Amino acid sequence: SCTCATNKWAVCAQDSPGNCTCRLAGSDHPVDCSTLTSKCFLMKAEMIPLKEKRFWRPPHGLSDSDGVYNPDCEDSGVFKARQCNQSSTCWCVNTAGVRRTEKGDRSLSCSELVRTRWIYIELTHKRSSRAFDVPDVAKALTQLFESRYKLHPKYIAAIKYDPPLIQIRLDQNKKPRWDVDIADVAYYFEKDVNNDSIFHSNSQLTVSVNGDALAIEKLWIYYVDEKPPAFCMKQLAAGISAVVTVVVLTVGIGIAVLLILRWLHTRKYKKFESKEM
Repeated sequence: SCTCATNKWAVCAQDSPGNCTCRLAGSDHPVDCSTLTSKCFLMKAEMIPLKEKRFWRPPHGLSDSDGVYNPDCEDSGVFKARQCNQSSTCWCVNTAGVRRTEKGDRSLSCSELVRTRWIYIELTHKRSSRAFDVPDVAKALTQLFESRYKLHPKYIAAIKYDPPLIQIRLDQNKKPRWDVDIADVAYYFEKDVNNDSIFHSNSQLTVSVNGDALAIEKLWIYYVDEKPPAFCMKQLAAGISAVVTVVVLTVGIGIAVLLILRWLHTRKYKKFESKEM
């Protein structure tokens, strides 16, 4: 059948016998169904009203739109450094499409698209009938990311396991054109965990460790860029200002209490002197 295995939102047509062409919903870009679709194109496809996607969207599909916006993408599929919404509010993003500056108006300038160098994926799993060994968990997850998401093991920097918490650290400085981006991998994985798979089969994610199911319960994803986000210093300044305010108020109240106690002591002493006279 003429479908796109890695993208359920792709619109495919049989051009000629044996030739299936797929294009992306929302941008009409051709889709390479042998690999993952870029996160930017996927988010754009998600923003299309359900009625327009009904023809190719699987029935009863659920969409977790938290953090999803209608992005501007380059022809290559990467996010444009500056993103704006319909109300002319703009902000700068990293290669994962995550905001890394304060919001501004259309005069905001984003000089470069800063690369997301590290992605930390933290998850917890449900209780199992028996404990998993750390090497077995690491092996199972490495195989999952390689086979399902086509991520080369060299980009998996570390897998830590402290039951029931698992941390997966992805590290990708530069990559050849044929390798998948870790931001795309993290997005596909997040959708799988939320039972909203992007794969055409819409198959539920199953992770097995030595034949026992590793049922993922909760998921958190953290993005770390090559350069620190621009709003960090502003938040730090606000925090320092709050601390200084608390200290000043504490000192001020302390001085006021001391002055009042001293005044009461002096007043009592003067009354005592008056009685003696």
